[in-house]
Amino acid sequence: MKLTSIRTAAAASAVLMVAGLVTACNRESSTDGGSESKPKIGVDLPRSDSDFWNSYAQYITKEKDKGDLNLLPTSNSQNDVTKLVANVQVFQNSGAKAVVMAPQDTGAIASTLDQLAAKDIPVVSVDTRPDKGDVYMVVRADNRAYGTKACEFLGEQLGGKGKVAELQGALDSINGRDRSEAFASCMKERFPNIKVFELPTDWKGDVASAKLQSLLAQHPDLNGVYMQAGGVFLQPTLALLKQKGLLKPAGTKGHITIISNDGIPQEFDAIRKGHIDATVSQPADLYAKYALYYAKAAAEGKTFKPGPTDHDSTIVKIPNGLEDQLPAPLVTKENVDDAALWGNTVK
Repeated sequence: MKLTSIRTAAAASAVLMVAGLVTACNRESSTDGGSESKPKIGVDLPRSDSDFWNSYAQYITKEKDKGDLNLLPTSNSQNDVTKLVANVQVFQNSGAKAVVMAPQDTGAIASTLDQLAAKDIPVVSVDTRPDKGDVYMVVRADNRAYGTKACEFLGEQLGGKGKVAELQGALDSINGRDRSEAFASCMKERFPNIKVFELPTDWKGDVASAKLQSLLAQHPDLNGVYMQAGGVFLQPTLALLKQKGLLKPAGTKGHITIISNDGIPQEFDAIRKGHIDATVSQPADLYAKYALYYAKAAAEGKTFKPGPTDHDSTIVKIPNGLEDQLPAPLVTKENVDDAALWGNTVK
């Protein structure tokens, strides 16, 4: 071999050695201090037209800012299952090892869940339980308990008689069905003298307002309202009642008793003002915390079993996976200022 060839080969070998050292240093740095070495997690937010889900998004950001997660850029499917499917495809193409979603149409997401399962990408579903398709964990509160608590509160406040408007969510959603079925069952069994007007809304505030306005025209003696989602129903409902001269403080003649679901700060303010009487607080903070906790665990190959947890909840077996049922307390004027409620801490 010529001397020049030997020198060229030696130089090339030296370059490769240096490059290898640089690569090794970069890998070591990533392992020691960065999140890039951790499994990638995709998070899709379900919508931005709800104060509850906007609060949940804030908590997702807070969890991400702690620095121990490797989250891909967050997407928002805007209550559109087609967008959710497309967003999930982006996560797959970006190397996600787990996906967090909150499908609003729990029946239409099954084929996407099947595709993710085929690629060994576990799914954590927040607040909603898919009707079919494997899930690693559902992070959710007991939605049937929401309906039952609302029924019991209204029934007792109204003395077991009157007329109640139920602003239902989407009935193609497990949450809408659970709350509606439990509310109806409880009313039938415990308060048969209360007339319930079921108003499906597809979780849309404008639809709820329009249907409530029509109902009030037919039944001006309505004396109760159950809002299945304060995040989308609170503002339009209160605006309508104010316009009609029906927004009267609790404890005064003509007050319409109102209970809601969500636990957002706006509901708490409305309770303090006497505009509404109660809400069931969905734990937006815990939804974000444990959704990401389970997603990280799933990506790392960890498993869980049914039974009590160390965070005051219970994991139960469901047909297509597991569900961690988080606590959701009833909030009234007696405990609305409790600092432990997430609605008193989020901006």
